[in-house]
Amino acid sequence: MALRKTFKHRVRIRHARVRKRVSGTAVRPRLAVFRSSQHVYAQLIDDVQGVTLAAASSLDSEVKTGSDGRTKTLTSRAVGELVAKRAAEKGIKSVVFDRGGNKYHGRVKALAEAAREGGLVI
Repeated sequence: MALRKTFKHRVRIRHARVRKRVSGTAVRPRLAVFRSSQHVYAQLIDDVQGVTLAAASSLDSEVKTGSDGRTKTLTSRAVGELVAKRAAEKGIKSVVFDRGGNKYHGRVKALAEAAREGGLVI
């Protein structure tokens, strides 16, 4: 009897499939996106060294202020702009996008587009 896979398990399987092809370096780090039910997180990761170069989330005070009544998609846009700003401070211009097993739609798409508008080449 086959067990029904949970949503979280299916996301992990898709993420593993994406990670087979996507890897970040110091020159072109990986922009990894994690989306929970309430928040969104973005990290710039150098997979060669195994370090996080920059990060932003919907829990950051810069994003959280004024987020009352804002939709989750608009909050994701703010996170994308913030991660692009922090990447520019570190001198990072180009990244590899890792959607984290989620569809490129909604909050994930909003974050990526805001990062592009912020100056990152994805």
